Amino acid sequence: MKKLILILAAGCLLGSESYAQDPKLTEDWTHKPTVVTPGCNQVPPSDAIILFRKAKDLNANWISRKGPAKWKTCCRTMTVNGTGDIMTKEKFGDCQLHVEFRTPKKMAKDSEGQDRGNSGVYIQSLYELQVLDSYKNETYYNGQAGSIYKQAAPLVNASRKQGKWQTFDVVFHSPKFAADGTVLKPATMTVFHNGVLIQDHFELKGETLYAGFPKYEKHGDMPFLLQDHGNPVQYRNVWIRKL
Repeated sequence: MKKLILILAAGCLLGSESYAQDPKLTEDWTHKPTVVTPGCNQVPPSDAIILFRKAKDLNANWISRKGPAKWKTCCRTMTVNGTGDIMTKEKFGDCQLHVEFRTPKKMAKDSEGQDRGNSGVYIQSLYELQVLDSYKNETYYNGQAGSIYKQAAPLVNASRKQGKWQTFDVVFHSPKFAADGTVLKPATMTVFHNGVLIQDHFELKGETLYAGFPKYEKHGDMPFLLQDHGNPVQYRNVWIRKL
C-alpha cells in the first residue's frame, strides 16, 4: 500500500511540474497594444499631438502670458524674439515629448555662460529642461544644456556646435498628490539629448527655480511652456504624446 502511495505521489509531482512549464500559462492576451506608425525623417508618430510643425501652428496651439503668441515664424521654425514666453493652449500630464532646437550660430563675442543661447523647455510650466549653448561653454553644471535646472546636471554633455539642430526626447511622469497636497509620488524625467541618455528617471524635488530651494505645490495637468530668455533660439518639430 505504501509503495502505491509513493508511486501516485511521484506521478502528481511530475504532472504539476509539466503543467507549470506550459508556455501558454504565461501568455498575456488581455490587452492588445494600439498600432502606432513610427515617424521617420522628422515625421512624428501617428498618435502624436503636433504642437508646432508649420507657421499656422503657433496661433493654433500657443498663447503668451498676455495674449496671442508673437514669436517669429519662418520655414517651419519659430524663433524667440523678446515677446515673452509661449505656452500651449492644451494642458498635459504624463507625456512623451519631442523638441528640436537650435542656438544662434553667431553671438556677441563677450557672451558666455548663461548668456549664450539661453531658453528652456518647461514641462507643465513648472519643470525646466535647460536649453543653452553648452558647446565649449562653461557654466554651473546644473544649469547647462540638458540639466533639470538647478536640480540635476546632465549625465554627459551631448551638445552640438552653435547653429546645429539638436533634439530633446523626454519621458515625463507628473507628480501625484493626496487631497491635502501631500506628495505621494514625485515627478520623474528621463531625457535623451541628440539620442544620448542624459537624465535617467530623475526624481524632481519640486518646481525648478532660479533662486531658492525647490518644493511642490499641488497641481493637475498644466500647459507646456517654452521660455523667452532674450536669446534668438529657434524651435521646430515639437510634438507630444499623452501617456
